[in-house]
Amino acid sequence: MPQITVDYSAALHDSFDRRGYAKALHPVVVDTVAARAEACKTRVRAVEDFTVGDGTGGDAVVHVEIALAAGRTEEVKGRLAQAAAALVRDFLPAADGPAVHISAEVRDLDPAYRTA
Repeated sequence: MPQITVDYSAALHDSFDRRGYAKALHPVVVDTVAARAEACKTRVRAVEDFTVGDGTGGDAVVHVEIALAAGRTEEVKGRLAQAAAALVRDFLPAADGPAVHISAEVRDLDPAYRTA
């Protein structure tokens, strides 16, 4: 715990610094929800097919999901989601590429979640 998943449009593969983002996100998670840095686990997945709106804009998407052990308030989870989404821009170049839609959500892990 925390389990972090970042899905991003494959069109951003050469421009989104995924490892840099994960390394910068972990301290934000630690500071916001009192997690341990070594407990943060991030996987990043390129997704080939995204459609935004009517699909004619060639837009791109980055979506961050952070799953935590239950017990954080909605306010804390909201602050973390906002920070995670805002941080993405630091790892995308400011260019005349596609419009990038960034979102983040923070949710509770299933009560049956276990580590070994």
